[in-house]
Amino acid sequence: MLGRMLFAGNVPMTNVYFYEAFKEEAAGLRQFLPADIGAEFTDQTIQEAGHATPPARLISIRTQSFVPADWAASIDGILSRSTGYDHLVVYTTGAGRVPALGYLPLYCPRAVAEQAAMMWLALLRRLPQQLRQFRTFHRDGVTGYETQGRTLVVVGVGNIGSEVCRLGKALGMRVLGVDLAPRYDDVEYVDIETALPLANVVVAAMDLNETNRGYFDAARLGRCKPGAVFVNVSRGELSPSTTLVAALRSGRLGGVGLDVYDHEMELADALRSGRSSDDAEVQAALELAQLDNVLCTPHNAFNTAEAVQRKCEHTVRQILAFRERGQFEWSPPFGGVRR
Repeated sequence: MLGRMLFAGNVPMTNVYFYEAFKEEAAGLRQFLPADIGAEFTDQTIQEAGHATPPARLISIRTQSFVPADWAASIDGILSRSTGYDHLVVYTTGAGRVPALGYLPLYCPRAVAEQAAMMWLALLRRLPQQLRQFRTFHRDGVTGYETQGRTLVVVGVGNIGSEVCRLGKALGMRVLGVDLAPRYDDVEYVDIETALPLANVVVAAMDLNETNRGYFDAARLGRCKPGAVFVNVSRGELSPSTTLVAALRSGRLGGVGLDVYDHEMELADALRSGRSSDDAEVQAALELAQLDNVLCTPHNAFNTAEAVQRKCEHTVRQILAFRERGQFEWSPPFGGVRR
């Protein structure tokens, strides 16, 4: 009933407000949204937009917007256009009234898995150094490694992690999965203590929750084979940048690929605004980005033409479900379901 009331009438009005909608995504959403659903868009986060009150009863965000707790009485739904939902969990702990919550679990597993593979391939072959040394056409110090016969460890074998496993096998790698609830028959599962000393490449594809923040700490990374490549396409809080800097300096890690960052909202704000930050995690991430054996991308692993189209289709599907029932088709389970 609630959804029907929000979208009642024949004249479009601002029924949905989309934050963090980049240009291609906004164009896709406009393409799929029915004419009787009014929508407005900004590429800014809620904080950057500076809205004191919610601009619509249904708002849609990505991962860098912080929904003010005092908005709870004025909104009826929050739809996160993301596969992760840890930020929604955080919101529920600070809001007295919890509106309907939705997310998009199925739109980008292949896209994110391919980004992870792109990163570990580039790091194994020392691509950043190769590109730099083209200027002098020198080949010293840029001898890389092939994937055939090397060991890939995927930590978190859900929708995304299972695709990472498939890509690793296609590249001739031995693939080991680490997961609390194994569910894929074609994955060889081991515990993390067994996996890390064997790993040439480690990919973090696990959910973030209150029990695994800082999961890849100094002690755990210290179990990796010296020179291993570490890639995180999940959540930055799993692998703080300060810890990764130390692991690279010691030689424990030979390369790092990051699409996500601890204190990501602060990092994004500093980079977009050009302002300096005294946040240690932000400073460490900026230091990582300057290293030849590190690849940093702007939380963009989902961003393929195919995935963006699915994302827009699934977003509108969620909005229509909310309009009909006042609830989303895909709601966060808050029970540890994998990304």
